Amino acid sequence: MSPESSSATVLKRLEQDGVRLGLETTHQVLRSLGNPESGFASVLVAGTNGKGSTAVQLASMAAAGGYRTGLYTSPHLEDVTERIRVDGAAISETQFEEALGRVVEEAERTLGHPPTYFEAVTATAFSIFAESAVDLAILEVGLGGRLDATNACEPVMSLITEIGLEHRQYLGESLSSIAREKAGVLRKGCPAWAWVERDEAWEAIRAVGRQVGAEVRRGPDVARPVEVTQLGWEGQEVQMETARDVYRVRTPLLGLHQVKNLALAILGAEELRELGWDRVDRGAIERGVRGTRWPGRLERVELPDGRSVILDVAHNADGAATLSRFLDDTVGRFDLLFGVLEDKEVSAFLPSLAQGAGRVILTSPTSRRSMAVDRLVALLSERTVMPEADPVAALHLALEDGGDPLVICGSVYLVGEMRTALRQRFGVPQPASEQSCWSERAVSPS
Repeated sequence: MSPESSSATVLKRLEQDGVRLGLETTHQVLRSLGNPESGFASVLVAGTNGKGSTAVQLASMAAAGGYRTGLYTSPHLEDVTERIRVDGAAISETQFEEALGRVVEEAERTLGHPPTYFEAVTATAFSIFAESAVDLAILEVGLGGRLDATNACEPVMSLITEIGLEHRQYLGESLSSIAREKAGVLRKGCPAWAWVERDEAWEAIRAVGRQVGAEVRRGPDVARPVEVTQLGWEGQEVQMETARDVYRVRTPLLGLHQVKNLALAILGAEELRELGWDRVDRGAIERGVRGTRWPGRLERVELPDGRSVILDVAHNADGAATLSRFLDDTVGRFDLLFGVLEDKEVSAFLPSLAQGAGRVILTSPTSRRSMAVDRLVALLSERTVMPEADPVAALHLALEDGGDPLVICGSVYLVGEMRTALRQRFGVPQPASEQSCWSERAVSPS
């Protein structure tokens, strides 16, 4: 979306209101729009890390079964239209602009005030999915769960990924309090799966399930990877055993953490089949996994000079630990370009992440919520770093005099900016809005 577009102007205005937790505005706006969320079946995917990867894999499986599938994720890398996809493709700017205009107009007419950015985009997604006559929409939950705008729908199933300590100012100070907020996506009589290994978080989720009458089960109790074969940069081959079946799948998504996300997506697909979505069978699951694409998650970009750039949206302690393990196992020496938002507990993971790096370049994503470079420098006072507040200038600095792979991480905003800057300089990678979330192989039996 161009910065000059009317949608960009509207969203910039809405962004000024920041975060507003609660469902009242979303419910009222949806009612004034004729409740578009009731026009399709939906699955909610909550959690801390791995929500997007789980959601996109499940959506790809459903599409491989022949169902018209919507996918809603957040935040975006380069363009807001990436957040709303139908059959893997981002919606057009025109379609987004028209739907967003209706949502904001209805909100101001019925409420007397505009919605927040996230409320508006979520209602826009629901409207577009209804207009597009999707059979099923997979919805990545934003902040928390209980009071998140996506929770205004009534899902046929809920999934919860691993819980970590993040957004404590909104969700609470402990794993259990955060887990309870995430568990707000559970519904009475609605099946749910949680891939949660920390007992404190699982007990909190299970307690909420009992309170609301939800059938929630723990993924690691019934699914396990029997064998995982690394295929270098081509991905992984996984033999996954569940209580219902055994799968041998090849996934292009890198990192052992993706095996857990894959397991949860498979459990979700099996559950959909039990709910009557019978075409999400073993073949659809295997094709869907094989065809999944997810930019910005251990994404490797090969530059014309042969140097590799690795883009990853790791922005918290768990995500950084996962990234570090992958780099140790696969990459070895690397340079690091890092920038983060100010609400992240960066002291918990930046020093350890930087240990494996040769050169460290510190910058600030282009966001009013960016953490100042000086604060990052202070955390790495015992080693030499290269501070550069301007992210594009930081990228140029990182690419000078280096032959080791360059790892860019710390914020979704930074990864998105750097994808754009790399494309402007080298012609790669393809814009995220022009990439399908799954290849044609996902929907065509091979």
